[in-house]
Amino acid sequence: MPAGDFSSWLRNFREGQKSDAGAEVPCGECFACCSSSYFIHVRADEVQTLSIIPKELLFPAPGLAVGNMVLGFDEEGRCPMLIQNKCSIYDHRPLTCRSYDCRIFPATGIDADDDAKRLISDQIERWKFRFPEESDHKQLVACQKTARFLHTHDSAFPAKTIPRNSTQLAVLALKVYKVLYNSEKMGSEISEAEIVLKILEVKEEFEAKRNSPKDQSS
Repeated sequence: MPAGDFSSWLRNFREGQKSDAGAEVPCGECFACCSSSYFIHVRADEVQTLSIIPKELLFPAPGLAVGNMVLGFDEEGRCPMLIQNKCSIYDHRPLTCRSYDCRIFPATGIDADDDAKRLISDQIERWKFRFPEESDHKQLVACQKTARFLHTHDSAFPAKTIPRNSTQLAVLALKVYKVLYNSEKMGSEISEAEIVLKILEVKEEFEAKRNSPKDQSS
């Protein structure tokens, strides 16, 4: 399945992470992410979404402010809002769902986790990015190197900086990949400690843009 030009996809994905625009994914008939035992975060400000999901299916999101909720899954790992293989609340689905893009896995070289995600694993093997420019391939290499660095240097970061969840780890790698991309582009050698500090800096800058009204409206 065509995943698009890598650099264009990466740029659009990163911009989507700074706003509530969500991601445009050519899912077709695939509903693997809706059937893979995901807990779905529903933000407190997603009032309409919260109003149409039966209250008995929601529970408070651990570690988040009051009003943030989590939607679970049934004994088969399917979202209870998935009815006859279609999202029954598609127009008002949570931002978590609108932002999900399984192309993050082949982009970072990260597996989709455990057996519960086998449907996603089957899907991501089908994605094929295009690399029309040399920079496209260099960006892919940097994204995958960043993901490996985050995983293998977990202990070098402050506690809870590196997500255990594969989806969140892949997203973080895509947010901060430019640290390694720029260092290789300039042909400079920087120490592991410098990479860690720079990643923390870039992560903080990215999150600041995510919370900026200017960036959310752009």
